[in-house]
Amino acid sequence: MTRSGFVALAGRPNVGKSTLVNAIVGRKVAIVSDKPQTTRRAIRGVATGPPAADPPAADPAWQLVIVDLPGVQRPRDVLTERMQRRVEQELEGADAALVVLDGAQGVGGSGDRFIAAALTRADVPIVAAVNKVDRLDRAGAARALTAAADLLPGAEVFPLSARSGARVGPLVEHLVSLLPEGPLYFPPEQRSDVPLGTELAELVREQVLARARHEVPHAVEVEVEELERRGEDLQVVRARIWVETESQKGILVGAGGRMVKAIGTAARREIEARLGTRVHLDLSVRVRRRWRADEGLLDRLGID
Repeated sequence: MTRSGFVALAGRPNVGKSTLVNAIVGRKVAIVSDKPQTTRRAIRGVATGPPAADPPAADPAWQLVIVDLPGVQRPRDVLTERMQRRVEQELEGADAALVVLDGAQGVGGSGDRFIAAALTRADVPIVAAVNKVDRLDRAGAARALTAAADLLPGAEVFPLSARSGARVGPLVEHLVSLLPEGPLYFPPEQRSDVPLGTELAELVREQVLARARHEVPHAVEVEVEELERRGEDLQVVRARIWVETESQKGILVGAGGRMVKAIGTAARREIEARLGTRVHLDLSVRVRRRWRADEGLLDRLGID
């Protein structure tokens, strides 16, 4: 019998949530950044298990939909209100919740406790993944696992390394065991529910986040305006980087346009890897004051 369902994924900034999603799915579907509160959409990564071998079956044995939640936080503007509302909606519809903890930084701080309390209120089975245990010695790993068990009494705790993929398999097996029986939600070959334009915009934003500092990462959003195929081996992508002030625009454009060129070059490589073809990326930076409070723009960007 096929099992399928949704697992909500939460954790503090920089604990490796997006890296873990990509490891489970087997392809990059969530951007990776060391900047806090930069996941704005509930990204769904889809992992589909192979057909049962004994007896042979035509259909996959399971489908696990991992929902990488926006940061659990107290809303401070329209954007974060929408993000928090989406967190609550996704938790209501989840079959289980997965908390990612950073074993290398320490488990059980105020951020971990805030997230644990929020998930406990959702009344779904909770699983803990203690990430980055490959950076710990045996005693350090034991302390991290004990702290995770104390933080989430009754939760199954799994040590792993999302970056290398070590011990991710047992976690996936356990998550699948929590899913109800039911049909697949997505075709077996699909890896994400994110529209292609949004996925490519996120790859551009990832490169902005890798280079921006201070207030700029939180004031940036990217919108793909047009996708145009030219011939058999060239994809044209026209994208716009939104910021809130002229000073932020100046930072991203850089002296002589060097910053935006570096962003475009790195993003183009990522997009080419994703699409498997040559890409011409036409990138511009525009100012839209208080875009984070602009309901119309947030709707257009798909941040609901």
